[in-house]
Amino acid sequence: MKRKLFLLTLLCFIFVCYTVQAQGKLVFEKETHDFGTIAEGTQATYVFKVRNEGNEPVVIPNVQASCGCTTPTWTKEPILPGKTGTITAVYNSTGRPGPFHKNITVLSNNSVLPRHVLYIKGEVGPKDLISGPTPEQKALSPRLAVGSTNYSFGKLEKGQKAVAKFLIRNTGRKPLVIQGVKSPCNCINYRTSAAEIKPGEVATLELRYIPALLGEQNEIVTVFSNDLIMPSLKLTLKANVTEAKASKDMLREGAKPTPFR
Repeated sequence: MKRKLFLLTLLCFIFVCYTVQAQGKLVFEKETHDFGTIAEGTQATYVFKVRNEGNEPVVIPNVQASCGCTTPTWTKEPILPGKTGTITAVYNSTGRPGPFHKNITVLSNNSVLPRHVLYIKGEVGPKDLISGPTPEQKALSPRLAVGSTNYSFGKLEKGQKAVAKFLIRNTGRKPLVIQGVKSPCNCINYRTSAAEIKPGEVATLELRYIPALLGEQNEIVTVFSNDLIMPSLKLTLKANVTEAKASKDMLREGAKPTPFR
């Protein structure tokens, strides 16, 4: 009887030890991002990277923003041990001048630490934001260079999702960060292949366009970055928009980005 009780106790101990050790562990590359000063109307976007440093998969079932001005998206599939996922926070600065400090709560199935809080902050300045960096700051500034500033989709159907891709290079001396985009139509979102572009490196900027008007469209997109010499860059998207005939959920990928010359 004592032997059976001992074996049962030992099995319970082993099970408890395994349960404690077998855990996913989310580790964020950074938990706070400061946009600095952005122009009003900017859709300020930042991608938080997270790595599972545990030994079990981690699932993120929900991400909650502290207000309706911030829209989060996140990796839906399980994050396997050693792999990374992302939480993207988009702050809509339209009609919100002044400083902001928002939190994003990440919920996961990690029983040890099921809740992580991320933060975005900054200040919304005038729509036509003009900065005055010193010569020393300009010399050390990141620099945004783009292979082409125009992209033509050709014919699109109204409501069809389309993606234009641009190659961007940081020719400056500090990491380059794309801080947001805005357009008169408010129908364009973006993402970049890297949250920060190191000096000398190249990344892809994707502009996601959903046309709402018929006919020949020329959408002027202003891209904001931490480039102190040229903090904004204008890109042009062209399309001949027709009435929808097929599925409205078609996704047309842009052609290969124009290389640097």
